[in-house]
Amino acid sequence: MNMERRYILLVAPVAFALANWLPNGLSAADLEEAKVTQVVQDVKVVPAGAAARPAAVNETVRQGNAVQTGVQSRSELTYKDETITRLGEKTIYSVGKDGRTIDMGNGQFLLYVPKNKGGAKIKMGPVTAAITGTTVLGQVYPSGIIEFTVLEGSACIYLDRMGQSLLIMPGQMVVYDPIYMRLEDPVEVDLQQELSSPLIRDFRRLPSAPLIEEEIQSHHQVVAPNGDLDRAVRAAGAASIETATPDQFMQGFNSLLVRYPPSQVRTLVAGAIRARPDLADRITAAAGQVRPVRRGYGKDAKDYKSYQPVQPFIISPLTPQINSPEKPPKNNDP
Repeated sequence: MNMERRYILLVAPVAFALANWLPNGLSAADLEEAKVTQVVQDVKVVPAGAAARPAAVNETVRQGNAVQTGVQSRSELTYKDETITRLGEKTIYSVGKDGRTIDMGNGQFLLYVPKNKGGAKIKMGPVTAAITGTTVLGQVYPSGIIEFTVLEGSACIYLDRMGQSLLIMPGQMVVYDPIYMRLEDPVEVDLQQELSSPLIRDFRRLPSAPLIEEEIQSHHQVVAPNGDLDRAVRAAGAASIETATPDQFMQGFNSLLVRYPPSQVRTLVAGAIRARPDLADRITAAAGQVRPVRRGYGKDAKDYKSYQPVQPFIISPLTPQINSPEKPPKNNDP
């Protein structure tokens, strides 16, 4: 994990949404019980205050109960509102006592929440994620490290103790570092590779599969032959994306970055990183130095927007740095 100085994104609306997640007219009761829809090898239901027993397909797991999987075991639970939870091996999962809250003790999980069904919260130790109309993969390690990946839709992830909030978009993963007690910056992942997870590969097709495939296709189009990035890199003097020097590639990428629609910049970044993983740090840094700015209004009252480079804004350093490589000492420093 990257332990260098980081930039924290504090999103006030995210924290507000986490505190007021249930929309009017949607019932928290939809997540108070789930039906076991698949059992692979050693899966147990642990009722509150009772001994664990083997899980059976079509049985109901109620609020306050837990499901536990053994080695090389998996399970799937489906809620009344069609929310799906899949558990990997050596996972402990509890149906939350607080309405639409799901508690992950440890292990690997997949959660699919249908759109327009009220959303859900996932409690993972000190981290809470709020999702609605989203498919996510996650893992809680015994060491306290937490990995959280969005496959489609978006998620707001919140560090309870610090008040740090991040918005995670499709194809992005965020990691919680238990040593420094903070969320690392989101990184791009290969969605195609994520589909090889046993929680996707070994189960029935997800209802959100077309949306995930659409995300993958949009990423591939960016780097397709004669696509935007290919043309931009060739305009910078390279024969192809693969053979471009780092400077040629970044010149072409930056030329696209300043004129891409704001809604498509993340797709551009993901495609560029997938095409040239050796330049991932430079691509991410370049993308972090642009922001949308308003340039004026047209006759139809719609505003025109574009990107302009800005310097990253550091809210506050988490760990003081003395004479760090990022800030050379002054001549009068001891």
